[in-house]
Amino acid sequence: MRRSLMTLLLLGSCLAAPLAQAATPPKQPEQGPGGSDHKISQVAKRAVGTASAGTYVFHGSENAASPRPVVVFFHSWGAVNPSLYGGWIDHLARKGYLVLFPRFQEVNRSRPADASELAATLIKSALETLESDEAARPDLKRVAFIGHSAGVPIALNVAAGAQASGVPAPKLILGLMPGGIASNEKERGIMLQDLSTIDASTLLIAMSGDRDYLPADRAAKRILQEASAVPASRKLFMRASSDDHGFPAVTATLASPGSPKADYDASAIKLPPDPPKDPKQRNTWRWSADMSLSGPQTILVQQLGSNGTDTLDYLAFWKTFDMAAEAAFSGKDAASLRRDPKFIDMGTWSDGWPVKRLSAQPPQGAEEEKQERGPRRRLNLAPNDETKHSLQGFLNQRS
Repeated sequence: MRRSLMTLLLLGSCLAAPLAQAATPPKQPEQGPGGSDHKISQVAKRAVGTASAGTYVFHGSENAASPRPVVVFFHSWGAVNPSLYGGWIDHLARKGYLVLFPRFQEVNRSRPADASELAATLIKSALETLESDEAARPDLKRVAFIGHSAGVPIALNVAAGAQASGVPAPKLILGLMPGGIASNEKERGIMLQDLSTIDASTLLIAMSGDRDYLPADRAAKRILQEASAVPASRKLFMRASSDDHGFPAVTATLASPGSPKADYDASAIKLPPDPPKDPKQRNTWRWSADMSLSGPQTILVQQLGSNGTDTLDYLAFWKTFDMAAEAAFSGKDAASLRRDPKFIDMGTWSDGWPVKRLSAQPPQGAEEEKQERGPRRRLNLAPNDETKHSLQGFLNQRS
């Protein structure tokens, strides 16, 4: 009995030893893009609109000394609670942004086909409401969109229709793990509008994770191609890589952008009630199958809620946005980001080993278009007189 117990203890210590000695991934930087050097200590959390058509609003609790740049966060389908992205929202609000989280979906009551139009209406209404608010003070000349999964095509549709809807055109669109795009009107998902109307000055970045890259890559390449008015110099195709050098491993999945934070739970942010309905008004609402979440969508929402805030958040998603927004608001292009080694750097494990870097490339074929073809050189394999003389001298020395 004692021998069996000793064997188990020895085996357990052998298994635990590698974990105890394993390198740990980088923590949040103390300063800089993605860092914890926040200039705002308290975040105001509120909502505008109504219970069925509302937008959650987050910003510094004090009156703004100057207009705040605006970030519109487009959630994935089903992830209607801002707490699922609460860590990132908190980071943005503490960095000085005015964050809008339009709830363009009522689970089991909204169709994907209506989401883009509703999102545009919610954003415009929220900005109009907050325009004269001394604490919010939205800067309509510095607007950025962040989209995740199905939120990416919705963000693109809103950007494409910005002029018609009155929504400010975003200077930056960051699409993470783009998906949920329908190929026809009968298919479940978001139909893309004419993306060629997206403003040419937009900085457009699409990023996938290597654990779910095939569908995201296809969607990313499609949106980069269809946003034809945006020049290649203002587009980036990015990928976050997984790394199991230490423990816990860095794993770039579809749910990686999730950063749950209970402080941002929707239940604590009261939306104004809907106005009373006219009893004479006919109810035109009809249920359809695409209103309910599919199995994969339900799983994604669950995974977002259990996905801890980690290195990928700090150095892949948050840092990428921080640096890209600074570049976009100052009129710089994607090449300026690629030239900065910090943009793709992911830091080091605790033992000094570098974490796998981000990949950041222009759209396929963009570099070839930039390069001018020079005159073709004729390949001459026959040695000339100078070459013959040098070769003969070398042979003489050898002999």
